[in-house]
Amino acid sequence: MDDKLIGLGVIGCGGFGLFALQQFTQVPGVKFVAMAGTHRPAALAAAARFGVENDDDLEKLFRRDDVDLVYIATPPFLHHAQAMAALEAGKHVIVEKPLAMTVAQADELVAKARQRDRLLVANLMQRYNPLFATVSRLIQGQMLGEVLHGTFENYASDENLPASHWFWDPSKSGGIFIEHGVHFFDMFAGWLGSGRVEAAQVGTRPGTAIEEHVQCTVRYGDVPWVNFYHGFHQTGRMDRQELRLVFERGDITLHDWVPTRLLIRAVMDERQTRELSDLLPGARLDVVEPYGGKDRSCRGRGHEYDVYQKIELSFGDGQAKSPLYSKLLRAMMADQVAWIRDRNHQRVVTEANGRDSLVTACAADALAHAHHQPRPEESGR
Repeated sequence: MDDKLIGLGVIGCGGFGLFALQQFTQVPGVKFVAMAGTHRPAALAAAARFGVENDDDLEKLFRRDDVDLVYIATPPFLHHAQAMAALEAGKHVIVEKPLAMTVAQADELVAKARQRDRLLVANLMQRYNPLFATVSRLIQGQMLGEVLHGTFENYASDENLPASHWFWDPSKSGGIFIEHGVHFFDMFAGWLGSGRVEAAQVGTRPGTAIEEHVQCTVRYGDVPWVNFYHGFHQTGRMDRQELRLVFERGDITLHDWVPTRLLIRAVMDERQTRELSDLLPGARLDVVEPYGGKDRSCRGRGHEYDVYQKIELSFGDGQAKSPLYSKLLRAMMADQVAWIRDRNHQRVVTEANGRDSLVTACAADALAHAHHQPRPEESGR
């Protein structure tokens, strides 16, 4: 497409859609030109914000010559049909997660995108976070030894999710693993490679059919198990997340669902301490306990270690989530635009991320429901 403006059309635009749009339109060469298919107040506000008309007719948007890229921000059950229609019309597509409701649907979309040589990507922006790359380097360099275990605990707010919201209807959302969990399945796959689901559970809110929390265990390779828990049952004020990776000589903890803060606790020698400090310039390093003489020698997992000190290193303190989130959305769009302009560009996130994270999510969801015994008051799934 050389350097011509890339016209962006949007299908569906609630509160998050407007947030994302304000970032996407800051990417050089992207112009928001059309909106279709929604009458939600937030979407109409977005149309007013950007000075575009909201049209009922999706086909009209697909026929527009000035629309090159379609951003789909509708509920998950609409993603497959809308993305397929956009691809068949020759448009590039960015879709909110999940890519689709089933792996078969995702495979159809990927095949169509490749057939038409068009962009297809789910908005899995976590990999653009600098902390994602930092953790990758720590793992690949074995700076704390091998990864042995991981956890992701997501205590999310349901304050803006009334019982009638589509989020609670698995026929529309796919359920928590599929609607929400794909972000984190993709993160851990980026660090540890592909995984297989070994156990999964789902739990309902007492007296209702609302599936408010899920958990699963995924094994990556021969060693690390990672436990994922997602619960939507907190007030907005108490919405919180924590991700932890345990290594042979320490652990890493990341805070917030878009990680903004990192804490490393470990025993290290002098060289390892220097390398870690070089990796995270500006981090605060606290010495918890120094060692000397015979106290430098310790043992764990059958290995002998010579350690100089036990440390706690913190990085990112005080960083606000929304500005970081905005930065990640801009980075995601810029990466995809670069590919639209030059097919030789190597993207951070491709169609494979949306498809592969959905494989794990669907496997977890299926296993959880295979063992779930609904109570009499539950219905509808």
